[in-house]
Amino acid sequence: MSKGVITITDAEFEREVLEAEKPVLVYFWASWCGPCQLMSPAINIAANTYSDRLKIVKMEVDPNPITVKQYQVEGVPALRLIKEKQLLESTEGAISKDKLMSFLDKHLSEN
Repeated sequence: MSKGVITITDAEFEREVLEAEKPVLVYFWASWCGPCQLMSPAINIAANTYSDRLKIVKMEVDPNPITVKQYQVEGVPALRLIKEKQLLESTEGAISKDKLMSFLDKHLSEN
């Protein structure tokens, strides 16, 4: 089982996210997005910290318009927490590592 963040595309979204056996945090980002670069280390820390309970994938918004539209991503960075094909929670804009951990703990402690 991979402990890192997995980069996916629209074509891989169903297999990697909707068919996943555990909750998935989808991190929407863009190469031109400064706040995304600030959040990347926190996303990597979360991937290592929660690898036993959570899968984290990242998706660049510009080349993946289908998923971006489906999950109504209007700004980056954006997070979508999905479990069993259901959107549990979403957030847009950069958040601190502590807020990210709280965001995840709220849902993962219910498992």
